[in-house]
Amino acid sequence: MKVVFLGGGRITSAILAGLRLSKTKHRLIVHDRNPGKLRSLNKSYAVHVEPDLRGAVAKADLLLIAVRPSSVASLLRATEKVKRPLLAVSVAAGVPLRTLAKALGPPVRWARAMPSPACRSGRGLTAVTFPRTLPKSDRQRVHEFFASFGPVVEISESKFDAFTVTYSCSHGYHALAALAEAAQQAGLDRNTALLASAHALADGILAWREGNHSLEALLAEAATPGGIAAAAGAAMHAAGYRRAIGKGIAAGLRKLRANA
Repeated sequence: MKVVFLGGGRITSAILAGLRLSKTKHRLIVHDRNPGKLRSLNKSYAVHVEPDLRGAVAKADLLLIAVRPSSVASLLRATEKVKRPLLAVSVAAGVPLRTLAKALGPPVRWARAMPSPACRSGRGLTAVTFPRTLPKSDRQRVHEFFASFGPVVEISESKFDAFTVTYSCSHGYHALAALAEAAQQAGLDRNTALLASAHALADGILAWREGNHSLEALLAEAATPGGIAAAAGAAMHAAGYRRAIGKGIAAGLRKLRANA
């Protein structure tokens, strides 16, 4: 299968890295208007490059729209009308299926996907959503493509924006940076602070994902009433920990809806 990426930015680079880890058999082709990006991707991942937009679309069995949300409309306007059946997947956050179908409709069949940049390590999580009319065979092709570099979850489009804001690995990076900074202020050197903080976040969460215990049970186990963890958690919540996260999610949703 020839997979064509329209856009050679960060998410394309991350997907290509994940595909390389999976030893994909797909023929990978990237189009971007920036020749420097194409040279870099060709050098890093040995992918084929196609500087001509219409030439790239003509080669696609599976077309991935991987540009910024604000660039989707102009990209699709610049694409010559497709005269053959083609499965296209947009990874542009916040741009709904109805907008994509209106911009480049039949015979193009649309799906949306939201892959994480963590897919470069094979640990990415991808959400996918489909219109009700999309054939089962097309759904399977999309699932199988993204499953080659991490788990895939199918959700309704009405929940897609909330998922997009919530699953961002930036939450983990912010938490790691904040916890490590607090640990340094408490007296740890930076390397030890990062090690302890990474264990608290990553290893603890892995224990939940890979084990058979509920989150509530693990919280009760880790934060004994009257103990150190309970005192630390209560102080963080009193300082507005949950409120700050809620405001962050709400701000992300507002930005996604502006993209639409």
